[in-house]
Amino acid sequence: MLAECRATVVPLLRAAVETLPAPVRRVAGYHFGWLDERGEPVTDDNVGKMIRPALALLSARAVGGAGEDALLAAVSVELVHNFSLLHDDIIDGDRMRRNRPTAWAVFGVPAAVLAGDALWALALRLLTDGGRTASAPGMRTMAITLCRLMDGQSADTDFPLRDRVSMAECQDMAAGKTAAVMACACALGALAGGGDPAQISAFQRMGEHLGMAFQVVDDLLGIWGDPDALGKPVGSDLVNRKKSFPVVAALNSGTEAGAELAALYRLDRPLTEAEVERAAGLVEAAGGRAWAQREAERYAEAALAEIPGQAADLYALAALVTGRDR
Repeated sequence: MLAECRATVVPLLRAAVETLPAPVRRVAGYHFGWLDERGEPVTDDNVGKMIRPALALLSARAVGGAGEDALLAAVSVELVHNFSLLHDDIIDGDRMRRNRPTAWAVFGVPAAVLAGDALWALALRLLTDGGRTASAPGMRTMAITLCRLMDGQSADTDFPLRDRVSMAECQDMAAGKTAAVMACACALGALAGGGDPAQISAFQRMGEHLGMAFQVVDDLLGIWGDPDALGKPVGSDLVNRKKSFPVVAALNSGTEAGAELAALYRLDRPLTEAEVERAAGLVEAAGGRAWAQREAERYAEAALAEIPGQAADLYALAALVTGRDR
């Protein structure tokens, strides 16, 4: 299913990026894994799983349309997703993504920022190129998504500077940073496939729940995931003092482990390798890991409940996104 999406979406994605001005095109091409740091083509692209475009295509099919109807929407949401990754790497100071240096680490912060800006502008342009997504509802959906994404990214940037973050604030941040784009992918796909307003709203809700489940699972992997599979160092979220779902649950647990974790997060210096390992143990001891696993399951159930019974491919993709196929 994802291979089919890559085969149809990636050529259009590459063609769209090729229309950008040369300076930002080079940085974007590197970020997507199509070019090396010298701007030379590479044979093994590393564009990612293409989950969001797949959601758009399958949502179009699920309302009775064809996947081809949602191709522009699929490319558009993937551009927005990668715009957020380019900026997120800068915000977090991450030097590795998908097992290679991040774009800002190679080309510098200004070049990476401008490349990200170019991707979201290109995403908006593609939506105006025809089809149902060029309508006012389609453009409004994308515009609102971009605003929500900025709100979520802003909160994510602010959280490390604060000693206390509530779970409600953490949920609002994830809803903007992650869930908004998945909800947009599903809504635009349903719109492109000819869905009625009730169907579009249902698919948007599904994407919202999927995004929340995805973020909780991603936060678990950010602490306990395989660094080789993730392409990032082990415990990178703890190194960056991120207030992720498991961490916020632990910090608000009222336990001794949560208090010790808070003290580690307040240290005015980088954490040692041993302290990062200790922090992971404290999150688990305070109940943050178990809480996050339950929360991921709750969001997954809510997402799957919105999927029509005949949409087997969409159901399977949702199971992958929420970690239920593991």
